[in-house]
Amino acid sequence: MNYPGELNLKKMWRLFVLPSVFVLLLPCCSNERPTDSSSDSGLQEAEKNIMILRVQDSNYSNSDFEKYLQLTIGGEYKNLSDISLSRLVDNFIEEKIVLEAAREQEISLSWEEKKEYLVKQRNESPDEMNSKQLDENELNLLLDQLLVEKYTYSLVKDIEVAEEEIEDYYTQHKREFLLQERVEVSQILLPNEEKAVELLERLKNSTSADFKRIAQAESIGVEASKGGKMGIFEMGQLPHEMEKVIFSLKEGEVSPVLESAYGYHIFRLDAKHEPELIPQEKASSSIRMKILNQKIKEHLTLHVESLRDSLDWDFFPKNLYFQYQRTLNDSIT
Repeated sequence: MNYPGELNLKKMWRLFVLPSVFVLLLPCCSNERPTDSSSDSGLQEAEKNIMILRVQDSNYSNSDFEKYLQLTIGGEYKNLSDISLSRLVDNFIEEKIVLEAAREQEISLSWEEKKEYLVKQRNESPDEMNSKQLDENELNLLLDQLLVEKYTYSLVKDIEVAEEEIEDYYTQHKREFLLQERVEVSQILLPNEEKAVELLERLKNSTSADFKRIAQAESIGVEASKGGKMGIFEMGQLPHEMEKVIFSLKEGEVSPVLESAYGYHIFRLDAKHEPELIPQEKASSSIRMKILNQKIKEHLTLHVESLRDSLDWDFFPKNLYFQYQRTLNDSIT
């Protein structure tokens, strides 16, 4: 399903409203949960059909949550710690609450929407999901996620950002749009000092074209084919020892030979750009998206809170196959 305008609503519910768990995944993966060698997932057969969530008349089990994990992040979920799994089950709960709201609103999917979504999902899903045929439960879960996306879009599609809001943001946050001093740099990288010193002599009083030609012929750097052009950099984006040399050069000046772990460098300062303020007309697109995303997040947050209050649902954390960890502001009862 394609959404008009600048909005990319794919998995918007997880991106804007649901607790962010993916920041936790890397640190938590080092604290791996032990798995049962008799099961490829750690979920015992007796645990699979135990109900962990009820939303209205829909019941969800450990097995449903496991399929959700498989389709969401792939096989890596097997190594997640309890805290990461807890935040993912929070996501699962809220997605099912939103799904129930979509059903009550009689949001439906056309055959074309289903087909387009499933083809795209197969192309973007983990490799192990592409290597096997989806079963009926997995297929239904994917279509449920599409229904959530469609419902979410119906909630936010009319949210707009006025030009006055963009202007106010720019006025109040000008420091965000202040570019530091930047330098355009080229380099010649050589494998030994003798060759570097020899080339440095040839580069005295050289032009930009001379430096480019020699870089293409002699440099072993990855940017050699581009005449040695490395790009544009601000202070702090290059190794400190290189920055001290590069930022001290004048436009068109070539540096002394500088040794690093990569070899022997000769830098040329192609251009220096003074600090400048990005004009509002150039910044307006990014400002618009920033404000729009914030409005969407606030709107969806309020909406899911209202659904929690209005729908009949129960969560049974003691039935989970792992030890559920609450958050400090956890409202789940």
